[in-house]
Amino acid sequence: MRRAYKFLLRPTTRQAASLAACLDDHRSLYNSALEERREAWRRSRVTIRYGDQSAQLRDIRRADPDHARWSFSSQQATLRRLDKAFTAFFRRIKAGQTPGYPRFKGPGWFDTVEWPKDRDGCRWNPAPGSDRVRVYLQGIGHVRVHAHRQVEGTVKTISVKRQGRRWHVILSCDEVSAQPLAATGRVVGVDMGVVSFLTTSDGVHVANPRHLAASRARLTDAQRALARHRPGSIRRRKTRERVAALHGRIGRQRLDHAHKIARWLVGHHDLIAHEDLCITNMTGSTHGTVNAPATNVAQKSGLNRSILDAGWGVFLRVLAAKAESAGRLVIAVNPANTSRTCPQCGHCARENRLTQAEFACVACGHTGHADVVGASNILRAGLALQAARAA
Repeated sequence: MRRAYKFLLRPTTRQAASLAACLDDHRSLYNSALEERREAWRRSRVTIRYGDQSAQLRDIRRADPDHARWSFSSQQATLRRLDKAFTAFFRRIKAGQTPGYPRFKGPGWFDTVEWPKDRDGCRWNPAPGSDRVRVYLQGIGHVRVHAHRQVEGTVKTISVKRQGRRWHVILSCDEVSAQPLAATGRVVGVDMGVVSFLTTSDGVHVANPRHLAASRARLTDAQRALARHRPGSIRRRKTRERVAALHGRIGRQRLDHAHKIARWLVGHHDLIAHEDLCITNMTGSTHGTVNAPATNVAQKSGLNRSILDAGWGVFLRVLAAKAESAGRLVIAVNPANTSRTCPQCGHCARENRLTQAEFACVACGHTGHADVVGASNILRAGLALQAARAA
C-alpha cells in the first residue's frame, strides 16, 4: 500500500531563506508558464502543452542562474502541476461543472514544491543509522528533520510544504506493508453530530472538543488587529502570521483528535459503518439571492461553523486510512432518515424525533436517545450493504 509521512523540518536561518527563495522561484515559474499559455491562446489560438514548456526549461536555466540552482526535476513537477490544473479545467467544462480557470499564484497561495523522485535533486536520510535524520535538497543543503516515527517502504517522492512559519517534508512511500489487527468480532455504527462529535450504536458518546470555539476569543482579537493595520506594513505582516499560527494550532488539535478517535474505533471493531456525508452541501451559502433572500441566516451560519469546527471530513479520511492499514472494513451508508426510523418496528416519521436528543416512535412507542437510534440504523444499513456485496 502507499502511505505519506509528514515531518517537521528544522532548517537553519540560512536554509529557511533558501527554502523561501526556492518556493518563490517555483511560483514565478508557474505564473510565467500560465501567462505563456494564456497569451498564446488569446493572440494566436495556439495550445501550449507540458512538453512544449518542459523543453524550454534548459534555456531558462541557462539564461537565469537563479533558476539553475534548483532541481530540474522539481521544476518539471511544477509545470506538471499547471498541466494538471488545465486538465481538470477542461474536464469540468465537459462535465458541465463550474470550470475554475487556473489562477496566478500570489505569495500566500503557492506553498509546496515537489521532487518527483528520490535521489534526483533530493535524498532522504543520507546517513542511515544516524540519530540525526536529514533530507538533502538541491540548492538548500542537508536540512534537519524531526522524524518522530520510522519510515517504511520505498520513498518515491519528496515534497516540502510551508505552513505559516513552519516547514514540513512530506514523503510518499510505496510498498508499505499493512499491519492487520486481530479480529475482535465486534461491529459498530457511527452517527456524526455537533452536540456530540460522534455516537456509536453501543451508546458511547464522544464529546465534541470545539477547538475553534475554544480559541475564538484570541482569534477574533487577532483578526480585528489585522483589519486595523495598514496594508503592506510590518505590523500587518506580523499580525497575519499570528492569525495563521492560531489557525494552524486549531488545525493540529483537530487532526490529533481525529487520529485518537479513529484509532480507538479501528482497534476495537472489525466493521465500522458511518454516514456518507456531503459536507460541502451541508455547509452551503446561507444568504440566498436578492430576489429570494434566505431566512434564519444567523442560525444557519452558526450551524455551518459548528460543522466545520467538528472536522468530520478530516476524521473520515483518517478513519479510512487507519482501517485500510489495519485490515478493517469501513462502509459509508446513505444518512437519509436514519434518525427518524424506529429500530424496532421500522416506522419512519418526522414526529418520531421529538428533540435533538429524544426519540419516541409514534407507532410502537419505542424510546431512546436519537443519536443512538441513528447509529443503530446506520449499522443495520452497513451490514445490509456488506451482505449485498458479498452475495
